[in-house]
Amino acid sequence: MNNLLDRTLGDIVAEDFRTAAVFDHFQLDFCCGGQQTLRQTCARQLLQESVILEALLETRLQPAVGQHDFRSWPLDLLCDYIEKTHHRYVREKGPELLRYLDKIASVHGANHPELREVAQLFRESNQDLQHHLAKEEAILFPWIRKMEAAKISHAAPGIPVFGKVENPVRVMLQEHDAEGARFRKMSALTHGFAIPADACSTYQTAFKLLREFEQDLHQHIHLENNILFPGAAELEKSFA
Repeated sequence: MNNLLDRTLGDIVAEDFRTAAVFDHFQLDFCCGGQQTLRQTCARQLLQESVILEALLETRLQPAVGQHDFRSWPLDLLCDYIEKTHHRYVREKGPELLRYLDKIASVHGANHPELREVAQLFRESNQDLQHHLAKEEAILFPWIRKMEAAKISHAAPGIPVFGKVENPVRVMLQEHDAEGARFRKMSALTHGFAIPADACSTYQTAFKLLREFEQDLHQHIHLENNILFPGAAELEKSFA
């Protein structure tokens, strides 16, 4: 298990997604910060390596039920999965969650003024994510699919208008970082999306959805940052 210390968080989760729950519990960023090693992350956040390793071991000993090995998937299939699962989730749940947050900010804002800022942060997040998804679907994902098709047909994919795949990927990574920062701020404002004693049922539902949205976003960003984007860069090199 000690060899995990020198592996990146993104690689650990890519190998076994059950470990994401451990990193979430200890508030370790395996998506946007997935290129840091576990040793580096523990040192930066003053966490005992042995405690994290023990939690990872317990998780990895549990039966793996319904777990996908995303690293073995063709990149076009992974694009399809991300669109049908995570893009669809954002488009369906984002507007719904924003309505809940606006409502509880209006009703409970006097006693919990942080709700107004949370609602505004999520409004910005929802708006930016819609543009982000559209760019991926219109620019980056079609090129990845074209490269996969070219690999199968042993043909050259041509040259995209953006030059190299690293150019749109760089933009996507920056936008992922921005969303990660927004959700960290929302979590800090609400003490980890803790539900106060005076919370009504709508308040409870809103925070439950917010936690679920964050978890889905973590998996979404992880799949792109740690599997899809590096895979696309390697695939592009194979045509050089």
